[in-house]
Amino acid sequence: MTSVAIGNIRLRQGILGDVWYPGFIAAGTWLLAAIVTDTFPDVSRWGSRDRFVLLLEAGAAILLALGFINNRLGKTGRVIDHYGHWLIALGAIFTLWEVVTAKTGWLPKPFFAPPQALLHAYVDDWQRIGYCILASLQLWTLGFVIGVAAGFVTGVALGWSQLVNYWGMPVLKLIGPVPATAWLPIAFYAFPTTFQGGVFLVALAAGIPVAILTASGVSQVNRAYYDVARTLGAGTSFQILRVAVPASLPHVFVGIFMGLYYSFATLVVAEMLGSKYGLGWYLSWASGYSAYANVYADLLLMAVLCAGIVKLVFTVRDRTLYWQKGII
Repeated sequence: MTSVAIGNIRLRQGILGDVWYPGFIAAGTWLLAAIVTDTFPDVSRWGSRDRFVLLLEAGAAILLALGFINNRLGKTGRVIDHYGHWLIALGAIFTLWEVVTAKTGWLPKPFFAPPQALLHAYVDDWQRIGYCILASLQLWTLGFVIGVAAGFVTGVALGWSQLVNYWGMPVLKLIGPVPATAWLPIAFYAFPTTFQGGVFLVALAAGIPVAILTASGVSQVNRAYYDVARTLGAGTSFQILRVAVPASLPHVFVGIFMGLYYSFATLVVAEMLGSKYGLGWYLSWASGYSAYANVYADLLLMAVLCAGIVKLVFTVRDRTLYWQKGII
């Protein structure tokens, strides 16, 4: 009897150990959001309601399946488990969002929109939105790359040369606090097209923090490293490229992250004021027609796009600074 009881206890513990409970709870919250969306009447007419319900039900089914198999998925399962509480919260957020907008009108139309209205904006206007995404990525990528490259070279020169630092750092400190968007009139006057002006503004927003942080990183490199390099016969170029630059890379990436956020905000403002396409232009266009569901859909895309770029830069940083693991 005892051995059987112990065996049953072990069997039950083994079964329970394979279950990922957050998946079941998340499936319940997503299913609740689907029921609320489908069952209760809307105070105003919104598009893509059935599509949104279908997506919620599909998400609940996937989460339910993950509840049974997630603990067997290895590394992927651990990543999903890390975001388990967020998956639960998303279902609750969708439910509350539906209640306060579509079902009760506590947050009234047109200033607020339920989630199915955002989905309808993507479904109904996907071609224009897709083109705006490509236009924004083209402008931002070009400006960001130019700004980071120019800021990096400038920062290395400022940190290495006392003469360059003497003349250049005061100018950089004078320009740095001024928002890049304040240079809009000069950019639109100096460049023949709004695209080129936007590239300049994005490059300016990205380049200044990179230059300042790079200069700080180069100037803080331990002088003993240079002494050792000179003792071994290293020239100036070797000391810069093989000693100063690698040692300052942590500061450089901090500047890149700062420049990323500044440049993305500058991109949106530049597109709102001068471009014919882009996410910033779409935001201004939708606001002009009081299409606030499209505005929120655009804001959500901006957030997701920026978060994805940040994740990509984190990945590049981790791969570039792999040699620092175990040191700092």
